[in-house]
Amino acid sequence: MSISIPFDNSYARLPAQLFTHLEPTPVSEPKLIAYNAALAAELGITDEGNEEDLARIFAGNDVPTGAQPLAQLYAGHQFGQWNPQLGDGRAILLGEAKGRDIQLKGAGPTPYSRNGDGRAWLGPVLREYVVSEAMHALGIPTTRALAAVETGEDIYRETALPGAVITRVASSHIRVGTFQVLAARGDQEGLHALFEHAVGRHYPDAGSPLEFLNAVISAQATLVVKWLSVGFIHGVMNTDNCAISGETIDYGPCAFMDAFHPMQVFSSIDRRGRYAYGNQPDIIVWNMAQLATALVPLVEDRDQAVAEFTAAVHAMPAMIQRLWREAFAKKIGIANPRPEDEKLVTDLMGLMGKQEADFTNTFRGLSEGNARDQFVDREAFDDWSETWEKRLETEDNPLDLMRSVNPSVIPRNHRIEAMITSAVQGDYALFHTLQDALTSPYDTPTVFPDLTHPPKDEERVTATFCGT
Repeated sequence: MSISIPFDNSYARLPAQLFTHLEPTPVSEPKLIAYNAALAAELGITDEGNEEDLARIFAGNDVPTGAQPLAQLYAGHQFGQWNPQLGDGRAILLGEAKGRDIQLKGAGPTPYSRNGDGRAWLGPVLREYVVSEAMHALGIPTTRALAAVETGEDIYRETALPGAVITRVASSHIRVGTFQVLAARGDQEGLHALFEHAVGRHYPDAGSPLEFLNAVISAQATLVVKWLSVGFIHGVMNTDNCAISGETIDYGPCAFMDAFHPMQVFSSIDRRGRYAYGNQPDIIVWNMAQLATALVPLVEDRDQAVAEFTAAVHAMPAMIQRLWREAFAKKIGIANPRPEDEKLVTDLMGLMGKQEADFTNTFRGLSEGNARDQFVDREAFDDWSETWEKRLETEDNPLDLMRSVNPSVIPRNHRIEAMITSAVQGDYALFHTLQDALTSPYDTPTVFPDLTHPPKDEERVTATFCGT
């Protein structure tokens, strides 16, 4: 075979009830859209083939030597409602390389497809490819995109759409819901095996379920604050979409805000705003409470476990608030925030919300001298700015700090939609332009300055979709 991947498939050695072995379903005419050669090198992948060979491998037509393809089992709370069995309904894990999962998404039906076709259409594949790589460039823990492939086949949602497969890479695909399904079934053997595997893989210093829980809580708190700091809205923070590793996973109806609104929602399936921008800190605490519940059976003294786990979860909001205060202080140029600096941030964001100022351009504009342009009532901004500038007199290099944490370029929703529209017509120029521009999001763009512009009224995207 023209590609060599150094597989060592530790997940496949776990108890068999955690997955189902099966191979991807081949497609008729695989064609390579993109291949992340730099990421492939990190994984120790060597290839000597052409694009046709890569397309066949990353479409699932040719299974690489050493792979042990499987679909993972998990359960989860979806919009707060318990679903006792979910699982990889359209994704197949090929195996692990250098300790990281390589998974084909859109690779055909599995026993967990629930009558679905197991496929993905081109739009969500390109969205996930662009957004996950943009998140990586922003310094936010995330799954990565290794390859994208056209299948040459139509799939059917509301209409016929071109099919595609994305190959994504993750520290693992172990979710809160993976623990939940075993706990709900009373599967002590499987739960202990999964726990030991997750500890060894992600948190080797965790010597107990409580230490493991605290490590996951810390990772998730850090992740969600990073989301908030760039105006990112995941859109579907179900427990089955919450990775134990603390990586962003499952980019279905995700979106970045343009005009700031604390309760902004884009996801078409989030009709009550459960996963709105400002609700994400509360939801991650709720998700960690579900993980804590699933870990209780691992502890002999259940009453003690409940007490300790409850205390850990209850401490999480204060942790998130501290991290938020530190992150947003940096966004206005303050390296070591004082308690009163929180009001300085919230006053600015209050103005932004009232006047629908662009989230990204306002914060970036603070270091470039044009934040005032984002406001209709500029005198109100001037009043805030006077206090802010006085505060910065005691800070060292605030401009450099702000430029290091406030991106200039993000994958704006209207650009993503334009990219998808063009790609459906066979034109991938916008896809490649976004890929190039988003590799250096903290630099002031010289080649693609228009990508910093918010949408015009007719370009606004008000809803995003999962694609399932």
